Amino acid sequence: MDESDEIQKLIDEISFRKSNSKDYKKMKTEEISRELKDIMKFEQESFRKIEEFEKTQNNPDLIKYAKIICRNTTQREIAQIQEVYLEKIDEEYLKSK
Repeated sequence: MDESDEIQKLIDEISFRKSNSKDYKKMKTEEISRELKDIMKFEQESFRKIEEFEKTQNNPDLIKYAKIICRNTTQREIAQIQEVYLEKIDEEYLKSK
């Protein structure tokens, strides 16, 4: 597989995740927690792959683009999840008082 193809495959995977976002407001707190862990793990794995590409491949522009896409996409999703998660926790906590 061509080096650009591998990086592009990762970019496509990140972009697919973005287009496949879920309705977190309809989820239970436990499900949201799992989603938050999953996206954080996905972000770590993606950056690990990008670091490997930096060591082994010579396409700095595409690698830089992959970093930007990964950072923006995952951080946006993490922020969405955190917002809903905190709202759910507040609702559950206030109901239990």
